[in-house]
Amino acid sequence: MAKKSVRKPKIALRGREPFDRSKHVYTNDVFVELVKDAIRFFNGTPVHAIPPPERFLGTGVYALYYTGKSKPYAKYADLNRLAYDFPIYVGKAVPKGWRQSRQVDSIDKQSSELHSRLREHARSIIAVSSLSIEDFSCRFMIFEGASSDMIGTLEASIIKWKRPLWNSYLDGFGNHTPGSGRFEQAPSEWDVVHPGRPWAEKCKGKTRRRHSIVTGIETFLADVGAADSSPMDPSGGTAFS
Repeated sequence: MAKKSVRKPKIALRGREPFDRSKHVYTNDVFVELVKDAIRFFNGTPVHAIPPPERFLGTGVYALYYTGKSKPYAKYADLNRLAYDFPIYVGKAVPKGWRQSRQVDSIDKQSSELHSRLREHARSIIAVSSLSIEDFSCRFMIFEGASSDMIGTLEASIIKWKRPLWNSYLDGFGNHTPGSGRFEQAPSEWDVVHPGRPWAEKCKGKTRRRHSIVTGIETFLADVGAADSSPMDPSGGTAFS
């Protein structure tokens, strides 16, 4: 006869305890208020042409605003008629080595990533015939020292709140030139709608047809600005002033 297997009793490991989800949940109202304060400051920063007229040092978060009347973006001209309230794109520029936690943007060792990023975006807009750089403006917020750790948090909060088209639906505006031998990938949908960037025209992969994408843009923009446009609590709570 085959021997019956005998289950060995589980041995409780030192320091282990029964699972309790509530012991893993972190909440901090002070942090939420800090993000709110950063958004208030961001909303009050001056608006400039893109790229800004002067080179500057620093890293941080920025937003691009469209005020032209070309379809399918004409709604932005109306939304931003009285104030620059609805960005078409939000992005960040972080210190070198930031992703590997090697460096923060210290005051005595600043770089110009934020200005360089805005110049790169200006070149992308200028490269396409369907957009005019004069129809775009930008605002930005510079983070210095340890506060640069908030760059990603603020960017995500603004995107969640305002749902910029080029972040939330039409992907690819912020893309960089693919590395050598990587042009087999599909061009981004942004490049399908706005052909003209030389490196994007080398991409050989298939993507959706332009007509289908533009129809989707119109549907997406129908909801933008429909809700309360006052700054939203990043945690998903009520509006604040």
